[in-house]
Order: sequence, then structure tokens, then C-alpha cells
Amino acid sequence: MKRNLFPFSISLFLGTLFLSLVVSCGEDKLVDSSAVFRYNEFRNITSLDPAFARNPQNIWPIQQLFNGLVQLDNDLNVVPEIAAQWAIDSLGTTYTFYLKKDVFFHESIQFGSKKTRTVTAEDFVYSFNRLTDPAVGSPGGWVLQQVESYQAIDQHTFQIKLKQTFPAFLSLLSMRYCAVVPKEVVEDPQHAFRKNPIGTGPFKFKAWEEDIKLVLRKNNHYFEQDNQGNPLPYLEAIAISFLPDIQSEFMLFSQGKFDFLNSLDPSYKDELLTPKGTLQIAYQDKVNLQKGPYLNTEYIGLYLDSNNPALLSTELRKAINIGFDREKMIRYLRNTIGFPALGGFIPKGLAGKTTQTFNQYQPQQARALVKKFTEENKTAPTIRLATDINYLDICEYLQRELQKIGIKIVIDLMPTATLRQAKSSGKLEAFRASWIADYPDAENYLSLFYSANFSPGGPNYTHFKQAEFDALYKKALLQSSLNERIALYREMDEMIMQYYPVVPLYYDQAVRFVQKNVQGFEMNPLNLLYLKRVYKTAP
Repeated sequence: MKRNLFPFSISLFLGTLFLSLVVSCGEDKLVDSSAVFRYNEFRNITSLDPAFARNPQNIWPIQQLFNGLVQLDNDLNVVPEIAAQWAIDSLGTTYTFYLKKDVFFHESIQFGSKKTRTVTAEDFVYSFNRLTDPAVGSPGGWVLQQVESYQAIDQHTFQIKLKQTFPAFLSLLSMRYCAVVPKEVVEDPQHAFRKNPIGTGPFKFKAWEEDIKLVLRKNNHYFEQDNQGNPLPYLEAIAISFLPDIQSEFMLFSQGKFDFLNSLDPSYKDELLTPKGTLQIAYQDKVNLQKGPYLNTEYIGLYLDSNNPALLSTELRKAINIGFDREKMIRYLRNTIGFPALGGFIPKGLAGKTTQTFNQYQPQQARALVKKFTEENKTAPTIRLATDINYLDICEYLQRELQKIGIKIVIDLMPTATLRQAKSSGKLEAFRASWIADYPDAENYLSLFYSANFSPGGPNYTHFKQAEFDALYKKALLQSSLNERIALYREMDEMIMQYYPVVPLYYDQAVRFVQKNVQGFEMNPLNLLYLKRVYKTAP
């Protein structure tokens, strides 16, 4: 049936009109479209407050608006941001940050006649306090779980003390949850900070018409420079649209209305890519294909507190893991984007990942394990698998393949928000899920199997519990030696795949389709959107 795209054309027209109006009002002048970076966010944005930077759609614009103590470069090394430098004591528990003195908040009437002021250590005290304030309700409070205290030593010195050594702490501080915000703006009852944010970032907030378009403008007083001493950013504006239809997003990208596309939807993947993962000939002269490592494991979670005997059997969980061909799945359903998850849960590219193979396709052994289960339980195994529409094709593939070895899969299709809530509350036998790294350390992935992190209070959605695993996890947290910590991570990754609480599907790859005239658009394994060094040439 032919789709009616008229409503989305209207949305695009309104968004373009909205952009023209907001960039030309007040002291701003109408900018050349070649200096505006445009992309679509079909998942929509719920908040521009860094305390709610919980998912990519929120994180990407927040990344442009705010800064923290430290940031990650494209190789995931921790480098300075607002902190010019830092020192760590010999015990690895006290971090002292020395702040730059030329970082200013974006202009706001809440700052009085000067309209702005410099960032101080007290601003970080206030910003960290918000993360654990029940009245704020931030989902990012967990980033301070290892923190005992923090304080402003003086105006430009901020100190954090940990309960115990935690080697991944610096990279965790790069998360936008830890960005600095100004107290006088946030607490002004007349100022809705969620939708009118004031930060320090390379771009400042201009306007947001929810469900239509978000516009950010260049911060002409930004403190960072490029390697040649030129001020950042290069772009004059960022315009984010909110078309909910993925096919419409692709159509407008192909027409040059958006500058990049960050998805590979089944509806158009074969239009863009060959089965080998290269650009189709028709697009090779129009767009650039960027591919790179992405710290994301796609998996099926199995709820081990279920009453279903099929999920309580380690042997049957193993049968699921070896009962389908991951390489075939990647080739035909993902156009060779990603890597078959033949090892553990830690994704490709992170130190500590096991080198052993656990999930090689072995249909005969899988059938034998299912047959044994059926004879012992006097019934064939049936499992209900929950997913959203975005991964229905993969779940239907699993359904067909596992049926061949004797396992019946019943697919429950539900909205993404419903799936997320049901997964957290333990209402699902099995569920399709992703784990995208919050920070580049394998502990982030292993935390999903630590028993103290049982959902809904933590990310252990499978309710996996093994005393030996817990002991190794706690030991790794105290280990300052990188090599010894990696060895412990590898041991835990292998232990997970001895019990099979999850079915790893594939280790993801980031894939971006970028217009030819976009320059300086670099990738990183966390798939963060850095736009401060991006510029556009004449098409």
C-alpha cells in the first residue's frame, strides 16, 4: 500500500519556516544554509537537561550544549574539557581537578547585567548534587555510586573522593550526566530549564518547537580551539527535525534535506547497501559511507526468575545459543553491518573480551539438548519473546531457526517504551535488548550480571546470580593493575557464557551515511555526535 507522506512534507515545511524565523530574530542574522547542519531524530527528544542524558536522542543535542570536567577523544582516551588538568592520589581514591578560568556560561538574563559568568568549582558541586536529588529524579544518579564525597577546594579546584578505587571513574565522568549547569538559571521558577537550557558548549540553545524542530546556534565565546588556534565551532547552526517515519527520513536524506543518516532500517537497507555492506552503485557519487566499531551488544535476555522450566534449564539456554546461524543472520538481515556474537557478552573492541568461541552454530547438538529437555519434562519448550518493531525481522528469524531444533518461540510485539518498562519489572520471559556502553570499560557490561544490580533497581534484567561471578566482579573493582583487571574481565565474560543467561546476537558497528559536502564528521566507538569540528563545503 502506498504511504501518504503529505503530513511529513507539511512538517518539513513548518520546520524550515521555523528555522528561518528563529535564526533571523533578535541580534542574529539569517545564516547561509551551507553553515547549518541538519539531521532528523525520529525517536524524539524528551529533555535538554543533562541530568536526563539517558539515551542517544537526548545525549546528542546535550553534547553540543554542555561540557563536563573531561571528555573522550575519538580513540576513547580521556582528555581535558573544563578541567585543564587533574591529579589522582597514590591510593586511586582522590581526584583533584583544576578548572580552566576562561569557560563562560551561555548568556542569560538570570546572570544580571553582565549576562554571563565563568564556571566555578561550586557549579560542579551543585550539578553533582542534582544527580542524587530525589526532587530532580535524574536517571544518572548511579554515576556517583562509587563517590564518597566531593567539594570545591577553591573557586577553580574541584575534588572528588571515592569509597574505593575505581579505575574506570575518569571515563565515567565524561558522560553528559556530569556536565556543569548554573544554579541561578536552573532554580529560577520562571525558567523551564528542560526546554530552555543554558550551558557552556560550542552551541547555544535558540528554539525548540516540540515535535517539529530544535535549533541551536553557534556559541561565539566558546573556549576550545582547533590545532591551528582557530575558534570552535565552525558551523553557524544545528537544526534537528522530528519526523517519526523512518522511510520519510530516508527519502529526505536522499534528496539532500538532511546531512547524515544514522540508521540502517530494514525498509531501505537494500536500497543503500549490498549484502557485503558496501554502498550500492547508485549512491556512491552522492553520499559517503562511514563504518566503525560501536560498543554495543545486541542480545536476547532470558529472565531466570521465570516460572517457565525452559528458561531454568542451562542446557536448553545453551541450545538456543547454538541453535541458529549468526553469520547468516548478519549477512542477510544486517547487510554485513556488525559482527556475529560468537564469543561472550563484552563487545568487539573492548579490552577484557573473551577470545573463546561459545556460540558457534551447532544444530545437531542443539536438537539433542532440546530432545533431552522434552523427554525429561514431557513437553516441548515454548518461550515468549518480546520485541519492538525495529527488531521484528531478527526475532522472526530466530523464531524460524529455533523451530527447526524443536523450540517454539511466540513473539510479543510491543511499543518500545512498554518493552523497556516490562523488561525492567521482570514481566517478560525473554526480551530483545541492546547494551550500549556508557563509558569505555568492560565493567560497564559485566555490571548487568552482578546480583546486587537486580532490576528494577539496576541493570541486571536477567536476574543472573552466581557467587563466584560476584566475587570476581568486586575483586576487579579494587584492581588498579590494568592487565590483572582485564584478566578478571575475561574470566567473567567466559563465566557468563557457561550459564547462558543471555543470547548475544551481534556486536554492532556504527554506520553513517553522510552527504559528500560534510567535512570533519568523525566517528567514535560510543557513537557520540561531535559537531564542533564539522563544516560544510559547497555541494
